[in-house]
Amino acid sequence: MSSRGGNSAQNITMAATAMFLVGTLAGVSDLIQNYPVHGGQAMRYAAGAAALLVLARLLGRRLLRPTLREWLRLLALTLTGLIVFNVAVIESARHAGPALVGTVLGTVPLALALLGGRRPAPHVLAGACVVVTGATIATGLGSGNLPALLWALVALACEVAFSLLALPLLPRLGAVLVSAYSTALSVPLFLVLGLVTDGAGMLRVPTLPEAGGLAYLAIAVTTGAFFLWYTALPRLGPAVAGLFAGMIPVGAIVTGLLLGVAVPTPGDLAGAGLVIAGIAVGLYGGRVIRALAVRRNLNRAERPAGAGTPGDDRGGRRDDARVRLHRPAAAGPRRDGVPADHH
Repeated sequence: MSSRGGNSAQNITMAATAMFLVGTLAGVSDLIQNYPVHGGQAMRYAAGAAALLVLARLLGRRLLRPTLREWLRLLALTLTGLIVFNVAVIESARHAGPALVGTVLGTVPLALALLGGRRPAPHVLAGACVVVTGATIATGLGSGNLPALLWALVALACEVAFSLLALPLLPRLGAVLVSAYSTALSVPLFLVLGLVTDGAGMLRVPTLPEAGGLAYLAIAVTTGAFFLWYTALPRLGPAVAGLFAGMIPVGAIVTGLLLGVAVPTPGDLAGAGLVIAGIAVGLYGGRVIRALAVRRNLNRAERPAGAGTPGDDRGGRRDDARVRLHRPAAAGPRRDGVPADHH
């Protein structure tokens, strides 16, 4: 199988790495928590768009000009997947902390499996349910209220749109240009939001830790994760690719441990283990089911022709009937010393 098709190791690695990098955002965001939110997002996406355009040049990609329809879809992707998503996550966390919105976003694999356009295979749906369970355990249900839940549902819809709106754009524009154009479109929108909320203070010279955090978000999370995700998404399909959204809490757990801001609890580790198990079920469950079916058919083919199924003696009764059918008739009374059946 080529690296471009199906569940190849390259595609799986790209999808898993992309969502893991997105998960690292939570830990790294602590470094920029005192920087104006929308100004920081504008700086992050401006740097990310520039890096993506450089990447396109290095990869030899032509800078195709989107059609009007494509520009409208890119704008919708930017508004939902970047602008409204960030606002919804911030508002939900403000009302009830990060646990509730993290739990709701943990259902992304199931949502993509159901809304991806095709009826998902049973093993993919089962794997998505396991991933959702693991992400919920790793995130923690926490406490919530109605405004927090509504904002979290908005964030969920935006996260799903981030993938589904991009799918029609990827065949012609490619992953790097879809990522570059959408991030570039977000910059003026974040600047407008920053002016409304923070005024002239939306941009300032960052401290050294803040500069490091913004640079990481621009290069690793924006450039790297967007490019890898949009490359793997059409190859794996939304249902299978969505399984890897469960890697987001795993990335958050590992980042927290490495930065020394959080030590994983048994629940964190159990949730991460379930996420990995669910991904394995979604990816390889169909292969296991097919192998079991082949083995069952071989066992049936190797069974002797007269043998019934275990606990079934019908084959034995049929053999007895054939024996009786071919057995010579019992000798009748003799007449003059000659058996009755002899003439």
